[in-house]
Amino acid sequence: MEKKRVLLLSEGFGAGHTQAAYALSSSLRKLSTDVQTKVLELGSFLNPRVAPLIITAYKKTVTNQPKLVGYVYKHQYKKSLNRLTTLALHKLFYTHTRSIVRQLRPNVIVCTHPIPSAVISRLKRLGVQVPLCTVITDYDAHGTWISPEVDLYLVSTDEVKSKLMLRGVSVHKIRVTGIPVHPNFWEHPGRDEIRSRFNLKNMPTVLVMGGGWGMLSDEVVNQTLTRWHKDIQLIFCLGRNDKVRISMEQNPIYQKENIHIIGYSNEVDKLMEVSDLLITKPGGMTCSEGLAKGIPMLFHNPIPGQEEENVHYFTSRGLGEAITSLDIVVKWMNRLLHKYPDIVRKRKRHLAQIAKYHPTQSAQSIIDLLEIRSYPTDHSSF
Repeated sequence: MEKKRVLLLSEGFGAGHTQAAYALSSSLRKLSTDVQTKVLELGSFLNPRVAPLIITAYKKTVTNQPKLVGYVYKHQYKKSLNRLTTLALHKLFYTHTRSIVRQLRPNVIVCTHPIPSAVISRLKRLGVQVPLCTVITDYDAHGTWISPEVDLYLVSTDEVKSKLMLRGVSVHKIRVTGIPVHPNFWEHPGRDEIRSRFNLKNMPTVLVMGGGWGMLSDEVVNQTLTRWHKDIQLIFCLGRNDKVRISMEQNPIYQKENIHIIGYSNEVDKLMEVSDLLITKPGGMTCSEGLAKGIPMLFHNPIPGQEEENVHYFTSRGLGEAITSLDIVVKWMNRLLHKYPDIVRKRKRHLAQIAKYHPTQSAQSIIDLLEIRSYPTDHSSF
């Protein structure tokens, strides 16, 4: 029997979108042996020379002009990508998307970023017959995600579902599944083995992350944390930002006992498992990974727009706290020192309550779509 094919499309504007695609790919293959998957960052695949330049420009804008990013987000909040924009994207950057779909012949296309979702929506308007599932990877529903050609939306919360319905999306097209994180984040391996692998001690531990791009620019917070290095273990995960990593490694402030500085790691799930507090930029994927691990979170330097909405969601439910002053950091460090058993107990209670966010919910929804809306394909393979 021929396997059903699922093509997962993302973009490299932040690591979370592609991580969600790979998380879904893994969950789909674990859930069904009859499913075959392929993940592509569409722009990078089609134009490997131009895409990195665009992504670098976006990264610089986010870093140097966050207020501009916030203004654009809010100005376009209720607007879908218009047809002129999607036509321009198609002509300038995605001319060969149709041929990719013809070649790979997926039974379902899943998009974890709004741009490929808009491009596939346009192809559907032009006659390409393929079910389209769009996975919204934040705790908000920006207008750029929305298109009438989308057959199924997978969303993080009931609140996002309500926002889509207010914009005319049928309730039958929406499933609340949580943001899909890699199944590894739902596993709980032995902590002693993890500590041994990373040369960590069995003591209260704080993990500090800046996202896949390693945007750890809050030097005041970072240096404040080092005051507790004798009693609290600190792990600074710098992602792909080698410049900041090298600078911190050469700074005497961080050359102290129980302070660990690491670059990009594909074992963040294990680092979260042995940590007791996560300090992070509030990207949708990192927040969801922290949610799966049940770890309390402090949020710093949110990008105006979707990351601010992510902070609002988690703080309003007691799942995290924004760093509005250094007093917040001091309060949590003192909790780790003096109320550590309470933090451990609360984490265990949280883990018992979050089964509904397990990634199999998202994967099962896609399999259901395969069974209901799949169109016949040729006998090509990925």
